[in-house]
Amino acid sequence: MASAPQNPKQSAQSPQPAAAKTAISPTREADFPEWYQQVVRAADLAENSEVRGCMVIKPWGYGIWEKMQDQLDAHFKATGHVNAYFPLLIPLSYLEKEAEHAEGFATECAVVTHHRLEAEKQPDGTVKMIPTGKLAEPYIIRPTSETIIGAAYARWVQSYRDLPILINQWANVMRWEMRPRLFLRTAEFLWQEGHTAHETREEALEETHLMHGVYETFLRDHLAIPSIPGEKTEAERFPGADNTFTVEAMVQDRKAIQAGTSHFLGQNFAKAANIKFQGRDGKEQFAWTTSWGVSTRMIGTLIMAHADDDGAVLPPRIAPVQVVILPVTPKEETRAAVLEAADSLAAALRKKKAWGDAVRVEVDKRDLNGGVKSWEWIKKGVPLRIEIGPRDLENGTVALCQRYLGPKDKTFLPQAQVVQTVTKILQEVQKSMLARALAFRQAHTVKIDSLDDFRAYFTPQNPDKPEIHGGFALAHWGGSAADEKRLQQEMKVTVRCIPKDPAISPEEAGTCFYTGKPSRRRLVFAKSY
Repeated sequence: MASAPQNPKQSAQSPQPAAAKTAISPTREADFPEWYQQVVRAADLAENSEVRGCMVIKPWGYGIWEKMQDQLDAHFKATGHVNAYFPLLIPLSYLEKEAEHAEGFATECAVVTHHRLEAEKQPDGTVKMIPTGKLAEPYIIRPTSETIIGAAYARWVQSYRDLPILINQWANVMRWEMRPRLFLRTAEFLWQEGHTAHETREEALEETHLMHGVYETFLRDHLAIPSIPGEKTEAERFPGADNTFTVEAMVQDRKAIQAGTSHFLGQNFAKAANIKFQGRDGKEQFAWTTSWGVSTRMIGTLIMAHADDDGAVLPPRIAPVQVVILPVTPKEETRAAVLEAADSLAAALRKKKAWGDAVRVEVDKRDLNGGVKSWEWIKKGVPLRIEIGPRDLENGTVALCQRYLGPKDKTFLPQAQVVQTVTKILQEVQKSMLARALAFRQAHTVKIDSLDDFRAYFTPQNPDKPEIHGGFALAHWGGSAADEKRLQQEMKVTVRCIPKDPAISPEEAGTCFYTGKPSRRRLVFAKSY
């Protein structure tokens, strides 16, 4: 970790001006936001839909989400949770019961007011569909489900014996987004939301911290993304929560992404929804509840954290395809033999396991130019590419390419060695990607003690063409929620979290750089998505 506000030396993962032509234009260094959009398109992950702010998640992008779902769901089941499903439409009155919650989402809500359409023929012969049948009470399209799930829990809970309830749902939600960006911010997105109810405050807090840890582990061990876990300040809490815990990831333009949150809701929602039970002492009391969730925003985080100027770079653990075999068939007379060898190699590789599952292998037999096929898989970010052609059959070798080392990486190895070591290679790639991302974050995390240094760190030198700048700043803070708002308005910088890890932010007396008030520890500040 650096200790001064100047920009540290870039790591190997840092965006660099391209010395040669790249598959993605512009490069990260030239225009990071547009680079991100182009990577999403080049990797065939998603596209904008006809509905403003919404996206079509294409098969490759959804394949990544499926792997995230499968692996996260295993964590949820291992910690005692079960899946259920609750309605998409929420009565407006349910949100009104929890005022702070309703106000927090009011500007993002989509509202259903009618329940049918009637055809009205126009003078020019066209037909116009007119909403009719106004609802007695409007419905809100689910922005989050605390209120409607709370209503169900109020029906289900009568005694302490009915607790805890540990439920998760995989669903879509809608939050009317004014500045959409594929995966990062869209009006409709996919997510999971866990909702639990407990007998005691201590049990609910334990649950909140447990799921916070699950998210940190998942990001680190599955997505190869190091995060800083911590608590949100009062100004940044989830509406209606007593405490919000977050995992904050740094991406390659040095901004932060809130990759997942876990909320301790206290008894606020239980009182609003009337979730009460007869306790062990015979007295009636309100339950203690939590909620926690991550979304398809993780795919955007993954791309921004690992992709390069030639496309996506996927960690093997969540790649829909971990190994793609590319048969090289320049002559028709050798085509059958090469394809047979490719299928045989794929079968051998699929017998190997990585992280408990069979290695995911695809043989690309499409009748396309070899270079075109190779670049498609490079842009999609498949961890390993194996090229096999007539000469390889003669020599008993293959060409192995590791995507995270760059598009031109190629090593010739005996086929038997590739089969024998494929699990180890995938594990080393996963480990190396995490190490590279961690080194990048450490290189762009600094301690700052003065307002002048803070302002210099987060201000681009050329405002007309903002270059990549800033990073994570560890600074003492003694300000109020109003001070946080002013700081955000002035510099577009927010408190990302109060770090949980004492190695990142130990207890130490200091002075707030912004207000001059006493402070007990440093918090994490950054610009963010």
